[in-house]
Amino acid sequence: MDASTTELLDAARAGERSAIETLLARHEPQVYRFSLRMCGNPEDAREVLQETLVTAFKGIKDFRGESELSTWLYQVARSFCIKARRRRVGEPSQKDSLDAPEAKSVADEAESGPDARAHAREVGAVLKAALATLPDHYREVILLKDVEGLSAEEVAEVVGEKVPGVKSRLHRARLELRRLLSSVLDSEAPVEAPCPALAEKLAGYAGGDIDQATCAQMEEHMKACPSCTEACDQLKSTVMLCKRVEGDEVPPPIRAAVLRAVGVGVAG
Repeated sequence: MDASTTELLDAARAGERSAIETLLARHEPQVYRFSLRMCGNPEDAREVLQETLVTAFKGIKDFRGESELSTWLYQVARSFCIKARRRRVGEPSQKDSLDAPEAKSVADEAESGPDARAHAREVGAVLKAALATLPDHYREVILLKDVEGLSAEEVAEVVGEKVPGVKSRLHRARLELRRLLSSVLDSEAPVEAPCPALAEKLAGYAGGDIDQATCAQMEEHMKACPSCTEACDQLKSTVMLCKRVEGDEVPPPIRAAVLRAVGVGVAG
């Protein structure tokens, strides 16, 4: 944790309003974006954001700084997202559909549409719908790693899992997201079967039997195998696309409510 963040935390623990507001401004957009994409609807996301920030800033004196503040906030937000999902069990799904007209038009728009901004918005809509379609255990690792930019170690800390398990789940999540996106963004592209040679080596990796020599063999194989190279390029493009995920603007009343809840006066 850098010195400026440590100083801000010390000031926030002492109840300094400006420090609390600075920390809020720094972290609330990411927490809201994560909550919005995990919960699937703005109502739950606003509730999760408020609960997360109130819980965090009321407990800021107990935060020891053993991990990054952002990692801790994602942990808190994830727990509230899980509770929100449990409350909504049995309710009709509100997830966006990849069959929506705006999603189906993206491939054509990419080739002929003159308005790049409109195309970017449509691609964003498709990506949002694809993320919403992913199972929760896939969506959370994609959001934390590829959207929010956490390291594999930080993701493991947030979800309470070991790093190898996170990496394995992340790989499967990216493959599934790529499959969902390819059905819309490049529907004519054939779905390649997994490379048998690489699959055999990956099976050993999953079992924990891989060593440095095997890693080198896998790298050499991927350099020479067109299908593996293409698969890697596709996954890289999917990861880059995830970095474009945007979140809605944080509603101003939430910040005011959080400040009041943690005992900081709000003018006006």
